[in-house]
Amino acid sequence: MDATDEAAVRSHIRVVQDWPKPGVSFQDLSGVMADARAFRIVIEALARQVDGLQVDSVVGIEARGFPYGAALAHQLGAGFITMRKQGKLPGLVHAREYELEYGTATLELHQDAVGSGQRVVIVDDVLATGGTAGAAVDLVTLCGAEVLALLVVMDLPFLEGRSVLEARGTLVHALLTPTPG
Repeated sequence: MDATDEAAVRSHIRVVQDWPKPGVSFQDLSGVMADARAFRIVIEALARQVDGLQVDSVVGIEARGFPYGAALAHQLGAGFITMRKQGKLPGLVHAREYELEYGTATLELHQDAVGSGQRVVIVDDVLATGGTAGAAVDLVTLCGAEVLALLVVMDLPFLEGRSVLEARGTLVHALLTPTPG
């Protein structure tokens, strides 16, 4: 993204202090999706991160990974797969419990969602501690697919999620980091 596009996207990000618990500065990217230009800028920038990688499927992490992931899958001509919170998928699932910066949760993926040898990118809005993304990588890998990259709109580097994932061999692409101050 050039500086003009980045400014257009940043103008639609809202920081909510002390949510979901005291001390957390929640980066709300809902406004990015609500603005057609900002959303288009983000999807096109995410697509450039995987240009030439022959992506078979895009996995979106519930919930905010769904709109970014679905739009990216359309842009890439790839399939779209939902990774859901516990108890939301019917049928046989793989599950992973993980830690958040403010609790624990469980992600699930249909056991047959992706097949052996499929080339997958995982998409979410924000990368924090890496717990959610790490569980997502584990679930896709458990199905036999290859995770090409994790794509996020924003990385929160002070929570060190990127370093946790990269130490595990996961390629991470983030478009933005929070604005200082």
